[in-house]
Amino acid sequence: MKKSLLSLTFAAVIALSGCADFKAERLSTAEGDEKAMSITDEWLLTDTENTVKDVLKQLDNHRGFQRFLNNLGHRPKLFIAEVQNETSEAYFPIDDLNDEFLTEVSASGDFVLIDAKARDKILKEIQYQSDGMVKASDVKKVGKATGAEVLIFGAVRMNPKTLNGKTIKEYTVNLRITDIESGEEVARVRSKTSKYSKRSGFGW
Repeated sequence: MKKSLLSLTFAAVIALSGCADFKAERLSTAEGDEKAMSITDEWLLTDTENTVKDVLKQLDNHRGFQRFLNNLGHRPKLFIAEVQNETSEAYFPIDDLNDEFLTEVSASGDFVLIDAKARDKILKEIQYQSDGMVKASDVKKVGKATGAEVLIFGAVRMNPKTLNGKTIKEYTVNLRITDIESGEEVARVRSKTSKYSKRSGFGW
């Protein structure tokens, strides 16, 4: 009986010690990113935010796209298809990337975004080719079904390289913008992100 009681007491002390070691703190996105980099080489929220900012900056500086907008003469009705995850990472946060892109495009005020319900309905109907892009035959279908004038679609890819416990992941987010009426590509942008990690002999 004494041994049993002693064992329970010891287990309780160990459990309480474990709880005493636990500490949580609230961090900013930047602070959280810095700490996350010490435990993972996966895509983070900061990567999503930086990529979307980079893509929008490239579009602002893209001469062909800006010429297209000037010739159009009004805010274009924009259909943003879902960017496809073509990485080998099943848990890549593709939904976060799509949501962040939609949010920032909306905040820019430069476009009229197609209604979410119309967008979701047509997304279920159109088919993607192996390179993550909408088939040419589906482009005008999107315009007719949603009233859109411009279509944005794309894919995320990742090329990993590993040697002697060192790994570098090269991510690219590739977007194409198409004039729905003519079917012509008016812009193409690519944002690149590299993630480096080193595994020690005893793990991370």
